[in-house]
Amino acid sequence: MATTTVETTGLHNLPAPNGARHKKKRLGRGRASGHGKTSGRGHKGQKKTKSGQVRPGFEGGQLPLSRRLPKRGFKNFDFRVDYSPVNLGRLAERFPAGSMIDLEALVGAGLARTTDRIKVLGTGDLPHKLSVKVHAISAGAREKIEAKGGTVELLPKKKTVSEKNAE
Repeated sequence: MATTTVETTGLHNLPAPNGARHKKKRLGRGRASGHGKTSGRGHKGQKKTKSGQVRPGFEGGQLPLSRRLPKRGFKNFDFRVDYSPVNLGRLAERFPAGSMIDLEALVGAGLARTTDRIKVLGTGDLPHKLSVKVHAISAGAREKIEAKGGTVELLPKKKTVSEKNAE
């Protein structure tokens, strides 16, 4: 007696629908292929060679749009301090009562990276006492922590260039 096995359809054996798979375009394989000689790049010009691409924003020598438009306002890219926010509700979920929370503890709990500066925000409820050692904290978060008998310690900030020069 012959046994037949029925194979179920799964992701491992789904066929591609018609027209989903294309053959690779074989460039420079003779005139009869339709992509011979110049390989679809046309005649002459900067873009005919392998290194003929221009940088983004280059407009062929014309003054680029980014330089034609007026610049306004103040951009504080060099001196801005970015903080990674952590909400009180998250701290209450991840840490038991009386815990000392610093950067290492936050990294261990998956709430921050080692390179982050941490700011605790007051969103969420805090049912128990916590001690927090962070770079910054909101006024609401500080009130909630201290109301439960916890402590807040701020880590020193890095000095800016102007502060270093003043010394």
